[in-house]
Amino acid sequence: MLENEFTDIIKITKSNGESIELDQKRIRIRENENGLMALSYVAPVFESMDIEDFFDDIVTSEEVMLDIGGTGDYNVRFRGLVDGKGKNFPQNFEHKIILLQEPKYLDPRMNVQVTGFSRFITPEERFL
Repeated sequence: MLENEFTDIIKITKSNGESIELDQKRIRIRENENGLMALSYVAPVFESMDIEDFFDDIVTSEEVMLDIGGTGDYNVRFRGLVDGKGKNFPQNFEHKIILLQEPKYLDPRMNVQVTGFSRFITPEERFL
């Protein structure tokens, strides 16, 4: 068992120290092979307004710190905040998508990313 328990919080911190905490139960995280992460967040309108206010003064490509569940901070770049589309949400709920990108380290010989992003494995790959 680990010394510290994981939390249900995703914390995003700006370079000036200002931070916002989001409930993991309301978030779905997707990531592609280029390290682009989409944090899909469905929340009441007042919480989504807090998100808009938090990201209002951040410019694209600005570095922020991301901490998922108390596992530690790591650098990501802010890529944007977009309105999500969805159906069947309760009244007074909104869908926001926070786009973040992990730093990329390219191997110039092959022009492929060699480190800098997480990769989920399929059940078949687990036993290779």
